[in-house]
Amino acid sequence: MQPFIEYKGIRKSFGDNKVLRGVDLAVAPGESLVILGGSGSGKSVMLKLAIGLLESDGGSIFVEGQEVTGYTEAEWMEVRRKITYVFQWGALFDSMSVFDNVAFPLREQRLCDEKEVARRVGEKLEVVGLQGTERLSPADLSGGMRKRVALARAIVAEPRCILYDEPTSGLDPVTADTINRLIRRLQKMLGVTSVIVTHDIQSMFRVGDRVAFLYEGRMAFVGTPEEARKTDNPVLRGFIEGRSLDEREP
Repeated sequence: MQPFIEYKGIRKSFGDNKVLRGVDLAVAPGESLVILGGSGSGKSVMLKLAIGLLESDGGSIFVEGQEVTGYTEAEWMEVRRKITYVFQWGALFDSMSVFDNVAFPLREQRLCDEKEVARRVGEKLEVVGLQGTERLSPADLSGGMRKRVALARAIVAEPRCILYDEPTSGLDPVTADTINRLIRRLQKMLGVTSVIVTHDIQSMFRVGDRVAFLYEGRMAFVGTPEEARKTDNPVLRGFIEGRSLDEREP
């Protein structure tokens, strides 16, 4: 089966900091893949490379078999019709209502008339459990509600793939579990490919069909959550158990 997204030998540095040092990873169509790793390991960089928000220093990225490395901005716009990005803090427009935030991709890309915009916005807000919030502003919403508005905006143009950047960051455990269940529900309901970047172990087990563990710029493990739970890889095991690799006494 042809991967929906594929990274081959991807390298990315910021100054002297070599973040990605030859990443190979394939994301299958329709699967939910979790990219796990510590803070600063390059997880979010991988998402931004896949949608053209950053440019790699080497290697190749393919979307549905088409190499997108070196695309122009106009070419990336076509890719972004298939792939949408859910930013860590939602990235809602504070000056817009909930309705206008969710409607933004439809209007920006001129995908439909205003009657259809209203129908789609109402439908997607209902999917994420926020019907009746159309006139509220982001300032009126809790952190969890803001995340759900961001999810509604991500699916309103009916993409084929959703990239989630730390979707449960800053949320309490109960709200985080709600978001994880919603991510899983959207994947099954819409048949989308999902790539979820996180350092949250509970999220990994909740939403992942497979797990890719990024460590020191490369994939140190790729497998199912159950295989990750049973792994003898000392780095991943320590990460899952919340132990420092440096076991020395202070």
